[in-house]
Amino acid sequence: MKHNISMRESQVLRLIAFEKTSDEIASQLYISHHTAKDHRKALLKKLQVKNAAGLVRRAFELGLLSISEKQFGFNPIAIGTN
Repeated sequence: MKHNISMRESQVLRLIAFEKTSDEIASQLYISHHTAKDHRKALLKKLQVKNAAGLVRRAFELGLLSISEKQFGFNPIAIGTN
């Protein structure tokens, strides 16, 4: 199954993994609260999970997120850090 996560959804996903709220995501990405929530809902649907915990778990399973020393201390929305 292909998930077609957009660049913006990837940024939102990383911020969710760093425990950011929709308001914090909106502020950091310069988007509205509503848009941040829409991205979160799209991710939940695309990855077929019910909540943020499931979203992060599935993202790790699919290799959309990874843990590496390189990521610690860096901006979590930076693209291409996996």
